[in-house]
Amino acid sequence: MKRINLALQGGGAHGAFTWGVLCRFLQDEDIEIAAISGTSAGALNAAALKSGWVAGGREGARENLDWLWTQIGAITDPLFAPWMSAATPTAQLWAKAMEFSPIYAALDMTTRLMSPYAYGPAMQNPLSRIVEKFHYDAVCATEGPALHICATNVRSGKIRVFAGEEIVPDAIMASACLPSLFKAVEFEDPKTGKVEAFWDGGYTGNPALFPLFVSNLPDDILVVNINPLHRDALPRDSQSIQNRINEISFNSSLLRELRAIEFVRRLLEDGAIKRGTMKNVLVHMIADDDLMNDLNVATKTIPSPVILARLKQAGEAAADTFLKDHKKDIGKRSSVNLTEMFS
Repeated sequence: MKRINLALQGGGAHGAFTWGVLCRFLQDEDIEIAAISGTSAGALNAAALKSGWVAGGREGARENLDWLWTQIGAITDPLFAPWMSAATPTAQLWAKAMEFSPIYAALDMTTRLMSPYAYGPAMQNPLSRIVEKFHYDAVCATEGPALHICATNVRSGKIRVFAGEEIVPDAIMASACLPSLFKAVEFEDPKTGKVEAFWDGGYTGNPALFPLFVSNLPDDILVVNINPLHRDALPRDSQSIQNRINEISFNSSLLRELRAIEFVRRLLEDGAIKRGTMKNVLVHMIADDDLMNDLNVATKTIPSPVILARLKQAGEAAADTFLKDHKKDIGKRSSVNLTEMFS
């Protein structure tokens, strides 16, 4: 049995890529998911997997993930979904069409000119109706993968990682709260006993890796990356510039933690610190930067059944490739060359 920890990034509707990755991993009986750290869309995927797993094992987890993304806007009918995907334009053309649609243009202009506090009660986060339906006795259960949900404390600017019984609907909503769209999520933090305000966890941990460093968890961390690390094209219009700023900021915390992992690895390798005093983390990554480069902030913000279907298919394909190429590496070595990444 190959035990592994998962680190699931946030990225709006692009989290459907992670849906595909998780479904493929759940099909492999040799893989045991020991713990999950998730932010925003990654938190939703993590909570859906955990609650489904506790209720019905691997099949229950897959069914719950399908339910989650159907609620968001995906079409999962096995007869209709393939036809719909095949009959529509390329992901790049569809993304451009969405970017110039009147609905997205109106939303983009509104968020640039107005604070979410000006909307009054009219602007509610549509995820709330989904998050409230999770079975929290299962989400917080001790069995199944250990779960960590990341949010950003607005006043302190620090990361807040919720775990165990701390994972309530407000914690997941906080993890997915984009400040340009929604008011900060305010609730009593059980750690401080005070009412705290939270924004999206992507600003401080997308996702946080350090909760996965504890000794009882495996050394391997698989990062499912949905914010492209690299873009060839220089962004020139305002929307592309804003999108790239968002991607860079949402990757910065992850890159800092990966750099720290590489630093510790070198200290261990050089004998500067004694083995066993710090964990030698083995890093793996699944991503599809080519597809993500074809998409944009519109496809991230507004769920489209076509894009969701293609993201899921891409996630399944990327996970399948990883398992074929690197399943043997789990528990033995990193499949990501961090030295090369930071050179």
